[in-house]
This record gives sequence, structure tokens and C-alpha cells, in this order.
Amino acid sequence: MHPMLNTAIKAARRGAAVINRASFDLDRVTVTEKQHNDFVTDVDQAAERAIIEVLSKAYPEHAILAEESGASANTHDENEFLWIIDPLDGTTNFIHGFPQYCVSIALAQRGIVTQAVVYDPVRNDLFTATKGAGAFLNDKRIRVTKLDRIANALLGTGYVAGSSSALQDYLNMYQIIGERSQGVRRAGSAALDLAYVAAGRLDGFYEKGLKPWDIAAGALMVTEAGGIVGEFSGESAYLYKGDVIAASPKVFGQMVALLAPFA
Repeated sequence: MHPMLNTAIKAARRGAAVINRASFDLDRVTVTEKQHNDFVTDVDQAAERAIIEVLSKAYPEHAILAEESGASANTHDENEFLWIIDPLDGTTNFIHGFPQYCVSIALAQRGIVTQAVVYDPVRNDLFTATKGAGAFLNDKRIRVTKLDRIANALLGTGYVAGSSSALQDYLNMYQIIGERSQGVRRAGSAALDLAYVAAGRLDGFYEKGLKPWDIAAGALMVTEAGGIVGEFSGESAYLYKGDVIAASPKVFGQMVALLAPFA
């Protein structure tokens, strides 16, 4: 296993320990609304500090882009390495005690994501990937499904609170995809949904308006598991644009054909 991936796993487990302790006493968690239906808790912040402490101790020269604390001072100094961190993807689920959330950590080298960890502390599921070396769940190799027809697919999606037009787009997409697939699930954690595509638990996933920390780790897992990740147009600039389709190869093409009008 790559040493940087080992460090990311250690950091993810350290952050998850903070989350697990807090999950036993949710009444004491402090919740702040960043914007409509977008929450942050003191648990997100504490988990992020724990993660950054591990990464910075091992690689003090590396830059960091994290959901709660933002970008480190050296992010734009032509730094070769950038850690992309979501300490608690699925915060709304967490504060309600709904057991679908995760820690997501990715490492980009010169703009290319090369290491990824998505850790589900509820199920103790550790998803990992290294560019060129495959994707794994608890050390067992994983691959996307071999499904070739969207009509037989179970798909994941999500909705980032925004304008009324964004909500209408979401509803229109849900109808289009729902009518042409076996089902659509909105579980509330994009990083975990992407990991599920990589593991074959979902046949595909789509969502608009995501951030790099929602996408980076899970997207590498999908591609290393034999899937395809792209924008709604099918192009590859999804990480910072935030509109993502991820699926097994044949299902990906069918999803792009249906969702391209929403690009």
C-alpha cells in the first residue's frame, strides 16, 4: 500500500473516532446553518482538525483544501500535493442519527487525484484507491457492475439546496431517470454514493452543484473500479464544476444521453 494512502487511512480513522464519540450523544452537538439546509456542527470542525493534524504532521509541506476551514495558505503556491478533505459528508444525516455518512480524503498531485479514502464509521467500511492500482473495500478488490442497460439499474442521486430553478431541475431529472431505471435513491452522502458505485452497490450516480471535497475521493474509486466519471455533458472537468455522473461504462453513456440537457 502506498505510504500516502496509509497516512490518509490513519487520518480518516482519527476523524471517524471524533464522529463516533459524538454519535452517542447527539443532543450535545452544536449545529449551525451555513445556508438554507446546509449545516455544520462542532463535530465536523473537530473531525477536520483531527484529520489535518495527522496529515500535516506527516507532510507539513502539503497544501490542504477542506470543507470547513477552506484552503491553506500554500494552496496557490504551485504546491505539488493537495489534500482534499470532507470530514463529515452527510452532516444532515448525522445530526438526525440517520446512519449514512462518511469521512472523505483525497490527495491530488499536480491536479490529478492519486490517493483516495472514503470511510463509513457506522459500518466500518473502508474504501480505498490508488491511481493505477485499483479500488478496494476492506482490502478486497471492488469493481463496478457489468450492467449494460439503464432499465435494470439502481441509481443514486442527491440535491444541493439552492434556487427554485435548481430544485425544478432536480425534480425533472428525477422523473426522467426514475422512469427509465429500476429505482433512484437519495441517501444524502455523495462521497459514499460514489464509493457504492465503485463497489457495485449502485449502478450509477448523478448530482449537480457538488464541491471538490464531495467528489474527489469517490471519483477515483469509480475509475479505479472500472467505471467512468464525467460532467453531464460527458466531459471530464467535473471536479471543480461540480456536476457529476458516475457509472459502469455502458450505463454512463445512457445517463449522459438523458441528462445532457441539464448540463
